[in-house]
Amino acid sequence: MKIAVIGGTGLIGSQVVRNLTAAGYEAVPHSKSTGVDVISGQGLQEATAGADVVVNLTNSPTFDEASPGFFQTSMDNLLAAAHKGGVGHFVILSIVGVDQVPELDYYRAKALQEKILAAGPIPYSIVRATQFMDFMDAVLSWTADADTVRLPATPIQPIASGDVAAAVAEVAVGAPLNGIRNIAGPEVLTLDEVGRITLAHKGDHRTVTTDPTAGMFAVVKGDVLTDTDAHLAPTRYTDWLS
Repeated sequence: MKIAVIGGTGLIGSQVVRNLTAAGYEAVPHSKSTGVDVISGQGLQEATAGADVVVNLTNSPTFDEASPGFFQTSMDNLLAAAHKGGVGHFVILSIVGVDQVPELDYYRAKALQEKILAAGPIPYSIVRATQFMDFMDAVLSWTADADTVRLPATPIQPIASGDVAAAVAEVAVGAPLNGIRNIAGPEVLTLDEVGRITLAHKGDHRTVTTDPTAGMFAVVKGDVLTDTDAHLAPTRYTDWLS
């Protein structure tokens, strides 16, 4: 089985390629660095030719109002190339609860990506993951100063990127779901709690203040970013930190 991994040199993509290769599959990474551009279309026909599966892990360079345009153009280009190349399964990575937070431009953009795929001509699978542990430092930095980190008490279910990559690889070599598989970390924590755990582990003596208006996740209502019925990954946040 030949699998074209578009965005195959990034955080998730490189691990997906490694997992598939170790399992004996022909996994080929594609990205701008290999001459593939999902916006201009450069290299897409060559990248998808002869592939049984396309895994699209490319991401918008911004999280603002420009992100829907990125996913519209990239998906249109990729689906056209994959369909022409006879690809039988198209996989994307999305976000648990992505359709429940319309206030966020990026979440609307990812929901649009899902709709484009589902309406397209190729059997598909959507893997929705909860928030990556790997991005927690960045989330904390958005609302931090020298003394304080302000975070809302938004429930999240952090998952390690390695566990995400394993799930994506597993779905890629299976039959198309023509639907969604949710994957999540093994525990639900509030974002401010994650902040305190993270700072304590790093020996950072700043104070975490619970602020319902702080940062991007302040607009999230309820526990829509968690799913205790999802396929649960094994890695706990404190173990990942260690």
